[in-house]
Amino acid sequence: MNMHKYEKIWIFFGSATLLVFLTLVGISAFYMGNKPPSCAVTLDPETVREHTLFKEPGLKEIGDNEYQLTIVASAFDYDVGNPEKVIEIPKGAKVHVSSTTTDVIHGFEIAGTNVNMMLEPGYISTYTNTFKNAGTYTLVCNEYCGVGHHLMSATIEVVE
Repeated sequence: MNMHKYEKIWIFFGSATLLVFLTLVGISAFYMGNKPPSCAVTLDPETVREHTLFKEPGLKEIGDNEYQLTIVASAFDYDVGNPEKVIEIPKGAKVHVSSTTTDVIHGFEIAGTNVNMMLEPGYISTYTNTFKNAGTYTLVCNEYCGVGHHLMSATIEVVE
């Protein structure tokens, strides 16, 4: 079988690329210990309000300039612990966000930050963020969840 010079080059290039990719994935998985998110943090979506973490949603101080923010998403609403849907966080605070949903898949994005999660029924999503800049941030649902999707929002005010 006679192969053209360019075919040999492309076969070599493709094989080398595949080898490099698999080597990097192997190093990441085994040497560095990176793993996909675990499904160990689950709960029954029908009993979310009975779970100790989600009984009283809102912001709670857990340490020196460290807070736990618990939010429950449901039909076109974020329960952030107050009817005004406003959360005040001190500038420079480290915030551990824990959230879940009681009904369908929702998005969870704090616009202007790196906080971006997908909330799935039965799973607890977590993210840790330090709010370094004062200002007003909007918490929005970025996953279409039904006709009232555009009403799903809350406000995070980072104060000095």
